[in-house]
Amino acid sequence: MSRIEELIREKCPDGVDYRKLGSVCKLQNGFAFKSSSFGIGTSKVLKITNISNDGKVSVDTMTTIDEFQYGKTNFEPYKVRYGDVVVALSGATTGKIGRNLSNEIFLLNQRVAKFVPSEEVNMSYLYHFISGKTAFLLGLSGGGAQPNLSTKSIEDIEIPVPPMEIQQEIVCILDKFTELEAGLQAELDARKKQFEYYKEKLISNAKYAEIKTIKQIATDIYRGAGIKRDEITQTGIPCVRYGEIYTSYNITFKKCISFTKEDIVVSPKYFEHGDILFAITGESVEDIAKCIAYLGCEKCMCGGDIVVMKHNQEPRYISYALSTYNAIIQKGKGKVKSKVVHSSVPAIQKIQIPIPSIEEQSRIANKLDAFLDLIYDEEKGLPAEIEARHKQYEYYRDKLLTFKRKEV
Repeated sequence: MSRIEELIREKCPDGVDYRKLGSVCKLQNGFAFKSSSFGIGTSKVLKITNISNDGKVSVDTMTTIDEFQYGKTNFEPYKVRYGDVVVALSGATTGKIGRNLSNEIFLLNQRVAKFVPSEEVNMSYLYHFISGKTAFLLGLSGGGAQPNLSTKSIEDIEIPVPPMEIQQEIVCILDKFTELEAGLQAELDARKKQFEYYKEKLISNAKYAEIKTIKQIATDIYRGAGIKRDEITQTGIPCVRYGEIYTSYNITFKKCISFTKEDIVVSPKYFEHGDILFAITGESVEDIAKCIAYLGCEKCMCGGDIVVMKHNQEPRYISYALSTYNAIIQKGKGKVKSKVVHSSVPAIQKIQIPIPSIEEQSRIANKLDAFLDLIYDEEKGLPAEIEARHKQYEYYRDKLLTFKRKEV
């Protein structure tokens, strides 16, 4: 910090120039690739969905195209190289900023823009500045169900432009914070892979287990009743809608995030402590029939496209067993990959899992719970440490990027 203060006193004692972003940086819009060409060829395409919440570009989920399909098109302006910074211009990720930290080169898709700074602005300095503006950018887009962000509105944002030496010093400090956070995230990702391996091994090697179908272990199994979006309330009886099983819950849960009024749902269906909930509508074969175990004490309602299974087993173990690779393969068997994938009670009843004694189920569940706490516990696990480091980064980013404005 003292080195930066010395440089400011030396190089800009009267303050720092604040310029419109458009005067020191060009925004390059993406190319309008045809959706029919996705999944062909080897050139990876960066879409809005590839900009993650942690400020990175996600490589694993990218689609591809064959550049030769587009004849003599010059793709050079649309290439995203190491260190390049991009912004999502529409959709659910509007305003999110991403930085390519891989050694791969991607092609920029429409609805994503790439920052091309002039020699006056360091690329990493620009990233740290603009990454603190995601909420502001979302506001510029108008928010709502169909947010859209224009490059003109981004170019109108004011950015402090201190001398390059100061920018580089700031980058050195802030990059150390992001590297530390990235290291913790890498450790978390490794722990998740370890957990999956450990889970598969424990369940497949369960002592004296019998392979049984869901139909054999269920004491009752039935579908929920529809709860519409506009029937969700702030208070009332706790409830779960099928989409929440994918987005808001993991293996087990004790409290519902939604409520409804019991008297407004026609033919309500309920679940209680220990019940297993399956989501039988989803967006992919791989995720269909994801299930969760309810460990709370309240009586709750379940929405449509949910199947409830009652049983006399250890609920945590059943939920873990139904999330193994073998169970996932069975859930997706015969399903067609399309925009919406469906399962059913008969299909779920056919799923087979190892069923050991209740004591063995509890032993396995306890071991997996302890491992899972390290991965997901928001108070003592790695996510808590990552969150603390991120807040530390944000504090120093805001502090370092605030300058006395030079009077014109």
